[in-house]
Amino acid sequence: MEKRPAIFVDRDGTLNTEVDYLHRPEDVIITPGAARWIACLNKRNVPVIVITNQSGIGKGRFAWDDYYAVMKKIDEILAENDAHIDDVYVCPFHKEGKGEYKHPNHPNRKPNPGMILSAASKHHIDLELSWMIGDKQIDLEAGRNAGCRVALVKTGYGNGVTPKLADLVADNLGMAIETILSFSPHTK
Repeated sequence: MEKRPAIFVDRDGTLNTEVDYLHRPEDVIITPGAARWIACLNKRNVPVIVITNQSGIGKGRFAWDDYYAVMKKIDEILAENDAHIDDVYVCPFHKEGKGEYKHPNHPNRKPNPGMILSAASKHHIDLELSWMIGDKQIDLEAGRNAGCRVALVKTGYGNGVTPKLADLVADNLGMAIETILSFSPHTK
């Protein structure tokens, strides 16, 4: 099977507005333009894969059921706009995690590239043609560590990140995807 590009997307602060330890579906708000531009990627058969650290699970602040309820709400909002996420990778491990989730530096926890590398293997992704989009330096580092180009969004914590760390800086996820589609022949 021929490898293809993908768009890897951070969740909190990038796909949806930042809420500290988001765990209630009623608090989900998709960032401006995100659903419309994800739908454009879907129509072009470009996989959209969420890559998210969820230390709140590992620290015992909320349960897996809460996480799944939030993801269900995100899926519902995207579906209303004819958009969908192709896959989600989540890392609950954290150095301050409890029990099995306590880990000093788990290979899946961003900035480590484990989740992106797993997704690339499963979905036959060409990482050199792919992008990681996020609002934190660890998102950009995870993308770089996996061999992707990286885009910084100014939503969430994005205004506190040095722009020169990114290949592209955009106001939000929708604008980042729009820009990527405008100059990347591999995603058209």
